[in-house]
Amino acid sequence: MWQTQLNVYKQHLATMRELGAVVVEKLDVAANLRALLDEIGSNEAIAMQAEFKLSINAYLADLVHSPVHSLADIIAFNKAHPVEERLKDFGQPDLIAAKSTNGIGPVERAAIRRLKELDANGLEKMMKEHQLDAIVAPNNAISSLLAIGGHPGIVVPAGYDEKGVPFGICFGGLQGYEPRLIEMAYAFEQATKVRRQPMFKP
Repeated sequence: MWQTQLNVYKQHLATMRELGAVVVEKLDVAANLRALLDEIGSNEAIAMQAEFKLSINAYLADLVHSPVHSLADIIAFNKAHPVEERLKDFGQPDLIAAKSTNGIGPVERAAIRRLKELDANGLEKMMKEHQLDAIVAPNNAISSLLAIGGHPGIVVPAGYDEKGVPFGICFGGLQGYEPRLIEMAYAFEQATKVRRQPMFKP
């Protein structure tokens, strides 16, 4: 499956070049990308659990017609309705972990600060140094790199595997790049005509 996707992506890069794009391949956002993504993931988890708890509690507190008004209420509701909420399939470890946080304290502030540093010295630096209009990657491979800086990304269909399951290609950029990313994604779709009604072959 991965080989199929790799071949399709190579074809798409060739198409982009034919259409006049200057494609710079295999730029490294970090010396050790795997280590970078691991560090992003651990800091994201710390920050998101606290920000999620604060945000969801603030949102739910103002709801008039709702059986839940806090994160604790959501957890209790799920426990009371395990079949409907599919607890056996999904559980709620993320909700429970978020509930145990105490908001944005020293640990969370340090995690947020580190994420900003990783963004400034990684994706932002690379794109500015190479004067890139966008970065392109398979599926959601760059989602974490984009998310830590609040950068935009758009995913459009790139192809289909042997069973007809679609896979995508992501165009990402820095803050304020939304118009050009939409233009690129649209031009890509018009040039490749990949999009079709999804289907699954058992």
